[in-house]
Amino acid sequence: MENDPEKISREREKYEKALNSCNSRDEVAFTTTSSEPVDVLNTPADLEGFDYLRDLGFPGEYPYTRGVHPDMYRGRLWTMRQFAGFGTATDTNKRYKYLLEHGQTGLSVAFDFPTLYGYDSDHERSEGEVGRCGVAISSPEDMETLFDGIPLDEVSTSMTINGPASVLFAFYIHVAEKQGVPPEKLRGTIQNDILKEYIAQKSWIFPPEPSMRIITDIMAFAADHVPQWNTISISGYHIREAGSTAVQELAFTLADGFAYVEAGIAAGLDVDRFAPRLSFFFNAHNGLFEEIAKYRAARRIWARRMKEKYGAKDPRSWLLRFHTQTAGCSLTAPQPENNIVRTALQGLAAVLGGTQSLHTNSMDETFALPTEKAAKIALRTQQIIAYESGVPNTIDPLAGSYFIEKLTNKMEAQAQKYFERIEKLGGVVAAIEKGFFQRDITDAAYRYQREIEQHKRIIVGINDYVEEEMPDIETLKIKPEVEPEQRRRLKALRERRDSGACKERIQDLKAACSGTDNVMPRILECCRAYCTLGEIVEAMKDVFGVYTEPPIF
Repeated sequence: MENDPEKISREREKYEKALNSCNSRDEVAFTTTSSEPVDVLNTPADLEGFDYLRDLGFPGEYPYTRGVHPDMYRGRLWTMRQFAGFGTATDTNKRYKYLLEHGQTGLSVAFDFPTLYGYDSDHERSEGEVGRCGVAISSPEDMETLFDGIPLDEVSTSMTINGPASVLFAFYIHVAEKQGVPPEKLRGTIQNDILKEYIAQKSWIFPPEPSMRIITDIMAFAADHVPQWNTISISGYHIREAGSTAVQELAFTLADGFAYVEAGIAAGLDVDRFAPRLSFFFNAHNGLFEEIAKYRAARRIWARRMKEKYGAKDPRSWLLRFHTQTAGCSLTAPQPENNIVRTALQGLAAVLGGTQSLHTNSMDETFALPTEKAAKIALRTQQIIAYESGVPNTIDPLAGSYFIEKLTNKMEAQAQKYFERIEKLGGVVAAIEKGFFQRDITDAAYRYQREIEQHKRIIVGINDYVEEEMPDIETLKIKPEVEPEQRRRLKALRERRDSGACKERIQDLKAACSGTDNVMPRILECCRAYCTLGEIVEAMKDVFGVYTEPPIF
């Protein structure tokens, strides 16, 4: 096959003359979701210097552009991991069993706001929020209830928790001990991505320096005791939900990942000791091809950086394994059934991009936490992609597309420019303190919203194809008795536990925080004594302090 660039360019000139005589849809901006212009078409001339073995290779082989496993979904489908949590641990335990009965293959815990910020349910700042946007977990006993009847050696569990991730991780290990499951058999992930919190989601507790110390302690502890556990899920999801572009999500997420690697190395850890258990968490937005290219570029960038800059020798350290969640920020309250279609397209992008696990959002999430019916439709969406679409039958089917390969290359190049800017600012933490990420994301979000308001971007049901009738949709109601019930359980726990043992374990934890010992064994001892989340976090605050975000203008 002849791919003479000069000949192709001459023929393209003829084509463009014919194209110019056609009527273009003037009302449409031909851009990606991130407002990047899209070429009318691409040819081999757009891939000058493209090297198949260097830039693509084969699935399961460096640089992993085409996937991290040789057989991908022909060997095993992605984990269908629906994010769920509401009310009490008992309520959420019932939902987990419901989802597992309907074919879910992994658990994903959504915690309420008090838990995310390290407060017990009976703290004054928890009032009105207990169990509202996730499950209330204030003690090891709550965690025992959450996983009652669910064998932890047979299921993998992801926990979306950051500031107090070390404590919830210890709670989970404690539950496994109670079930007779040794920690080396546990599989799952804690999000534990504190840098993303400072950038986007804002559920931090401690300042950056002690937060990074806790993370490297978790890395070392898990490497020795919980070897199948992913110690960080480096998250671009919340960066995208805050309004970033796809390239910003790609670049900022990987920059955070590099910062964790550098922190681990600085703490004296061998990169190949902890890097294989780093994982990622990406958003799947509406732009089908842009999202696919983002995932492919991410794998290639990570593999090259881990091998060439950080000197990782274990091929497992080169693998960018990731979970995907469809874009919550794309869901609309008007015509909520349209969200089923959006979610299906976004889930398809994740699968075509080679995700290792997937959460598909429910159509009713702009109103409340999902009902059972909506959650089941979201799970069935994944199952239809898996078993009816034929997409999993071949690996990276879009490889070799002139458009996809050019877009992948372009996103990699744009991400590299961001890495250079961040390095000039002094690294990720320094860039956070200077407000770099926050301003860049704000600018992107403002531009996107203006495009909608100016009708340059069509959102069906929002600024076109609008219906005046308000949707009549069932929503999940959190029972008003959840909060007082949770407070009563906490009070009863404090009355029957050994308070003297709790005080001793808390003092031991403070001593570890003040020194250089790994904090995880001390946190685990606090769990065994049934210290609460808030008590453990307060002890750590006494030593580490709390973070206050500087004003950004």
